[in-house]
Amino acid sequence: MTGRLEIFGVKGIGEITRGTDLATVIAGAVELRPSDVVVVTQKIVSKAEGRLVPIDDSDPSERLALILEESVRVVRRRGELVISETRHGFICANAGVDLSNVDSGWAALLPDDPDRSARRIRDGLGARLGVDVGVVVSDTFGRPWRRGVTDVAIGCAGIAGVVDLRGTHDDRGRVLQATEVCVADEIAAAAELVMGKAGGIPVAVVRGVDPSWLRPGSVAEEIVRPPAEDLFR
Repeated sequence: MTGRLEIFGVKGIGEITRGTDLATVIAGAVELRPSDVVVVTQKIVSKAEGRLVPIDDSDPSERLALILEESVRVVRRRGELVISETRHGFICANAGVDLSNVDSGWAALLPDDPDRSARRIRDGLGARLGVDVGVVVSDTFGRPWRRGVTDVAIGCAGIAGVVDLRGTHDDRGRVLQATEVCVADEIAAAAELVMGKAGGIPVAVVRGVDPSWLRPGSVAEEIVRPPAEDLFR
């Protein structure tokens, strides 16, 4: 561990539309250093990738139909709130269908492949700035049995999803048996503190992460728990 992190939001990103090259926009807005981790909100990734669909947001039945279309399994439902599993393997509210921070009459859907989205942004930043950085695509999730929401990683590239500490020792010399740290989620949550929900800052930089975390990463392969390991199904 480095013992110190710097986290700052990137201003001047502007409005993102379908076809916007996010790497070009980010490269023009911030000076990056090697080993920085760039956190990008799902919303602007979805906008750039054209993952917006028209919807009558005054019609709950239309919104529900879209949620069910984006779900592979409904876990729980209470009134208009649906907790479901997406085809990515995410368990989240309303299958990630989101009406916030988009124009009225539109809904944002999750990216088709958030890991691929992160790789595309990372490769673009490397080509434009000549720096090797990590990229996390973040989104806001609730947590079972806990109030409030926090940001988590739904895609990552160039940064570990999970750091496995099993077999290492704690400060008393005991061998850790089950400790796997989801550093991509921790980075996403930390970045959200400077981005906020309504501040118009959809990109943040986390500087000073442990260099050993900087490796090929994947939310789909490292973080999403396989059904065989899920004690709650």
